Amino acid sequence: MADPSTYRPAPGAIPTSPGVYKFRDAHGRVIYVGKAKSLRPRLSSYFQDLAGLHPRTATMVTTAASVEWTVVGTEVEALQLEYSWIKEFDPRFNVKYRDDKSYPELAVTLDEEYPRVQVMRGAHKKGVRYFGPYGHAWAIRETVDLLLRVFPVRTCSNGVFKRARQVGRPCLLGYIGKCAAPCVGKVSVDEHRELAEDFCDFMAGRTGNYLRRLEEEMREAAAGLEYEKAARLRDDIGALKRAMEKNAIVLADATDADLLALAEDELEAAVQIFQVRGGRVRGQRGWVTDKVEDVDTAGLVEHALQQLYGGGESVPREVLVPALPDPAGPVREWLGGLRGSQVDLRVPQRGDKKDLMATVQRNAQQALALHKTKRASDLTTRSRALQEIADALELDSVPLRIECYDISHLQGEDVVASMVVFEDGLARKSEYRRFQIKGFEGQDDVRSMHEVISRRFRRYLQEREQTGEWAVPESEDDRPEDRPEEGPGDGPRTEEGRPKRFAYPPQLLVVDGGQPQVAAARRALDELGIDDVALCGLAKRLEEVWLPGEDDPVVLPRSSEGLYLLQRVRDEAHRFAIGYQRTKRSKRLTAGELDSVPGLGETRRQALLKHFGSLKKLRAATVDELCAVPGIGRRTAETVAAALSSRTPAAPAVNTATGEIIEDGADQAAEPVAAAPQTAPSQETP
Repeated sequence: MADPSTYRPAPGAIPTSPGVYKFRDAHGRVIYVGKAKSLRPRLSSYFQDLAGLHPRTATMVTTAASVEWTVVGTEVEALQLEYSWIKEFDPRFNVKYRDDKSYPELAVTLDEEYPRVQVMRGAHKKGVRYFGPYGHAWAIRETVDLLLRVFPVRTCSNGVFKRARQVGRPCLLGYIGKCAAPCVGKVSVDEHRELAEDFCDFMAGRTGNYLRRLEEEMREAAAGLEYEKAARLRDDIGALKRAMEKNAIVLADATDADLLALAEDELEAAVQIFQVRGGRVRGQRGWVTDKVEDVDTAGLVEHALQQLYGGGESVPREVLVPALPDPAGPVREWLGGLRGSQVDLRVPQRGDKKDLMATVQRNAQQALALHKTKRASDLTTRSRALQEIADALELDSVPLRIECYDISHLQGEDVVASMVVFEDGLARKSEYRRFQIKGFEGQDDVRSMHEVISRRFRRYLQEREQTGEWAVPESEDDRPEDRPEEGPGDGPRTEEGRPKRFAYPPQLLVVDGGQPQVAAARRALDELGIDDVALCGLAKRLEEVWLPGEDDPVVLPRSSEGLYLLQRVRDEAHRFAIGYQRTKRSKRLTAGELDSVPGLGETRRQALLKHFGSLKKLRAATVDELCAVPGIGRRTAETVAAALSSRTPAAPAVNTATGEIIEDGADQAAEPVAAAPQTAPSQETP
């Protein structure tokens, strides 16, 4: 625990200008980013008596080892720089809004030749038009089912579309009139795109003119004695009106606004947002945050607006909030710059907008109450779990960063290891790592554990010593396979912008296993001279916690939150290791069958597997389908087809613990794998 007085800036050294500041820990990692209209009073407030600080703020200043600041010209620049740094460094002590669920949206892929209507989740993609988000995916499908009668845009996947073009027959939706069947040329590319654009216009709220046009066409058809056409238009109008009824009118027709409400207590806050377009509620989303800093309602509103609109969300004409940021001028100016015109940011005082804000507030209160019931996301529960671990292992402080290692192989082959990271009791997947162990094969988990711990901490020592330089591998222990699961992480970077992969040590290192694995890890740390990292092992059979050099384990109560956290960390390492091991095994089996095909090199093997996705689909492909792969000529395609068809597929391997058939397809191997039941002995050793 650091003493804030050791890095407190000298009196008068802090400027009084607007700016942004960063607190860093002893390893140089940014742990907090803040902004101020005057840096001197704001930074000075952190160096008062710890008893007068918010508990999480006190934890932050005692974790930090230095503070630095950047002066900017205006408060708007400070707001923009603060948001950029929070996104870049993801500091652990900043407010982090987490979606309480992944909200589905209605998407129209206007970037494709034949636009497609579908349900999408996650980050927005360029060239795709989004509507929503919606509370439930079924609500989107009901709306789309009604609108396809009038706007028969394709909804099929690319695979179904491609197959229909090859066979010359549309799918069922094309036969029943809910798809214009562009796959077989019933409409041209331009006609189908016009349908998609009309669909988007209707979803965007421009409904009145379209309905009036349909009603006029219906009357003209009836007057011309075209009764079948008139009846069809009548049914189309009814379908559109039913779709419109699903979004009730809550404000005046021309109103475009976002309403944001908060529900909070001393530890957490929930935010709910209603998106009103054309007077109708078009979408709803919610976030939950741990209040990891001393921030009031106005500050939470400011952070929520940064989270919502900083990621590219469109800004409406009005943004209604429960409290204005202090000061509100820079936020208004920032929102106006994103929109390209003035934005009305205010607190509703009366009328329909205030009534709707009360509804949003009730939703936020319900979201906070629901979140409180989720054990893993409860900050109080996580804090208690970390404290229980610290007390049981006799640590000097709670382990804010925990790393867990697991070894996985199948009967001694394809030996791999995983490293997972939990910070403040939550998984940090961007810092997961995986290791290939190539030096030896066999069921020697102890030796494998020693190698993995040695490789991880050898890289840590190299990167700590080489400031601003990429650690160059010096031995077989430093391998490019030690890479993350979902990205490069957010740690310190080299001059070239590449991330350092092992820059931060854990406060607690957990290995999956008992005394032998713990002893191997301890030996690896001792060989590297590392004595400031706590170590323990979690054995599966009785869930005992083993410490190095101890003959008896530490037994935590079954109801202990600390044991529950250690189990989650261990199970996540187990899942990650087995997933990687199965992926390696499936690739090896697949490559082995293609190796003997004459004239087929590594590049074309990879092209075939990437195109078809699995060996099973590759076996079923025709010569013409093989020729469609770039780089594959007809003679090569005939050779591949003959070689694969002449072989009988080998009997599938079976996991003896679960009875599961091990597929050879790359698409199956990429699925996440849960841990095997603990009651059966497994050949697949975690």
